[in-house]
Amino acid sequence: MWPITHRTIAANGIGLHIAECGTGPVVILCHGFPESWYSWRHQLQALAGAGYHAIAPDMRGYGQSDRPKAIDQYTVLHLVGDMVGLLDSISVATAPIVGHDWGAVVAWHAALLRPDRFPSIVALSVPFLPRSQVRPTSVMPQDESHVFYQLYFQEPGVAEAALERDANATIRSILWSTSGDAPRRKYRGSGLDHASMVPRDGTFLTQSQNPSALPPWLEPSDIEFYAKEYATTGFAGGLNWYRNIDRNWELLGAFAGAKVTVPALYVFGDRDLVYSFPGIEQLIANLAHFVPRLERTIVLPGCGHWTQQERPEETSSAVVDFLRALNL
Repeated sequence: MWPITHRTIAANGIGLHIAECGTGPVVILCHGFPESWYSWRHQLQALAGAGYHAIAPDMRGYGQSDRPKAIDQYTVLHLVGDMVGLLDSISVATAPIVGHDWGAVVAWHAALLRPDRFPSIVALSVPFLPRSQVRPTSVMPQDESHVFYQLYFQEPGVAEAALERDANATIRSILWSTSGDAPRRKYRGSGLDHASMVPRDGTFLTQSQNPSALPPWLEPSDIEFYAKEYATTGFAGGLNWYRNIDRNWELLGAFAGAKVTVPALYVFGDRDLVYSFPGIEQLIANLAHFVPRLERTIVLPGCGHWTQQERPEETSSAVVDFLRALNL
C-alpha cells in the first residue's frame, strides 16, 4: 500500500484539501456528488504503483475544502479555476485530468477551456455535454406528480433538509440505489429511470432503497467515512453545483459549438442512470464529433453510476493504459 498524504493548499482564492499518493507525473482526480477525494481511494494506489503522482482534491464545497456560502461561487468557471489554481500551487505546468460525475463535467471543461494546462482527459460516467440552445432547466423532465431530480435540487434548503436528516442512511441509499447492483424501474414507460424522478410530495430519497446488505465493492467503513464527512459539512456545497446549471449555460455562451480537442478516454457502465437521461445515448454514440481525439469509449457491463468504486481494477487499468499510450 502506498501512503496517502493530506494537505490544504491555496487555489483560486479558497483552501483546497488534497489527498496525494505516489511520485512522478501529476494526475488530477475530480470527484462528483455526493462523494469526496475518498471515491478515488483505489485509483490513488493504482496510479502511484504505475509511477504517477495522483492528486485527488476535495472539490469546492466538499469535505475539508472551503465551502463558500454564496451559490454563485460554484460555477463551472470557478471549478475549472480551482484546478488551474491547484496546478499553480504545486508549481506544475500541465497534468492529465480525470473526472467522475460532476467531476467529469469539470474535467471536460478544463480540457475545453484550458488545453494548455490539461492536455488530456479521462471522463467517467458523464460524457461531454455540448452547450444546448436553451436553458438546461427549461427542458428537464417534469409532470404533474414528479420532477427531474436536478430540478428538485434547485431550491436552496429543500434537498439539504432531507439529505442531512441521517447522513449515514442518505449515503448508503444513494450509493446503492444508483449502482449496478440495484434493480431498475423505468418511469412511466419513459427511458428515464424511476430513481431520477422525485415525487412533488416527497424527497430525493423517496425513490431510493436502503439495502439490507452492502454490495461487495462497498464496505461499511466506506459508508462511515462519507457519512462522517457530510454530517460535518452538510450537503449545500455539492448541491450548489446544480444550482448553477443555468448560470453555467449563460457563462459558456462564447464557447457554443466549441469542441474538446485534447486526447480523451470515456468510460461508463451500461447500468448507469446517466445513460437513461434524454438524449444521452445518442450523444455518446456521436461523442467523437464533439471530441475529435476521443481515443476510446469503454463500456463496463453491469456497472452502475459509481464507476471507479464499483469497478476499481478495470477503471484504474483503463486510466493507466491511456496515460501510458500518450507517453505520460
